[in-house]
Amino acid sequence: MKDTVLYIKNMVCDRCKMAVEHELRNLGLTPIKVELGVVCVKEEVDSECRAKIRAGLEALGFELLEDRQQQTVDRIKSLIIELVHYRNNKSGTNLSAYLSEQLGSDYSALSKLFSENTGMTIEKFFILQKTERIKELLFYGEMSLSEIADMMNYSSVAYLSTQFKNITGMTPSQFKALKEKNLTQLDKL
Repeated sequence: MKDTVLYIKNMVCDRCKMAVEHELRNLGLTPIKVELGVVCVKEEVDSECRAKIRAGLEALGFELLEDRQQQTVDRIKSLIIELVHYRNNKSGTNLSAYLSEQLGSDYSALSKLFSENTGMTIEKFFILQKTERIKELLFYGEMSLSEIADMMNYSSVAYLSTQFKNITGMTPSQFKALKEKNLTQLDKL
């Protein structure tokens, strides 16, 4: 029996992974590995089963990706989300080297593909993700801006504040003072 790799759009958190795994088990499949955007199941998946998977995932707000280019673009997004939101980019990972290594492809080819398919650069998407993570951390109010800058691998609080203001139009302090904080769903970026 041959394992099947499925690429799934809109998986952005651990709950998404649990929901997808649960849906696949309900369909009689055996997930071997579940990561953001990628699931490996023990079974070989024929077109009839694929249609059932697609319908079940769409009912939960996910999308089964068939196109290779879309799979790669979504994988890039998932790797960046994982790096920013779950690893906090603390290691200071070089983004281009990280993506090239994870996807086994030249960064310039990945960058071109991403830009053509999304209308934005990988770097811009990375900055948007970092900004959303900063907004989330400010929302909780458990860390100082200096601690957030350090955790998110910014060289200084001033650089974080400048980048934050360029993206949101307000300083981190202004964002903190808002009564209604606009956090964007990760799958909407």
